[in-house]
Amino acid sequence: MSDIGDWFRSIPAITRYWFAATVAVPLVGKLGLISPAYLFLWPEAFLYRFQACYLPWVILGFNYIIGGSVINELIGNLVGHLYFFLMFRYPMDLGGRNFLSTPQFLYRWLPSRRGGVSGFGVPPASMRRAADQNGGGGRHNWGQGFRLGDQ
Repeated sequence: MSDIGDWFRSIPAITRYWFAATVAVPLVGKLGLISPAYLFLWPEAFLYRFQACYLPWVILGFNYIIGGSVINELIGNLVGHLYFFLMFRYPMDLGGRNFLSTPQFLYRWLPSRRGGVSGFGVPPASMRRAADQNGGGGRHNWGQGFRLGDQ
């Protein structure tokens, strides 16, 4: 028996725990200590159990399981909830003052226009207007051109 124990202790820690789990989990289900239904991955339950509002807390739980920093997740959840409350709930629902606003330099760098799609290879209308004002945008007039085979 000592040989098996020595062998088990000699393998790397992750492999040791993975091996132990692959033996223990099915054994626990077979002995009836937990329902075997809990050992299956039900895609509906995994993809749809919780609602979107619980997603930050689910991510916090997953991060706790894999050994990540729960403190960082808690601070992120707190900041996110505080932002949502101060930006939307307090001013809109409770009629309070708007404490947060987007800095103006961000509007200068990243304008809040919608659309702007003009087609493949065609610049947006604002760029075309600027090019027309600059006398054609610095392009060379190559002439009318001819199709191949035409004289």
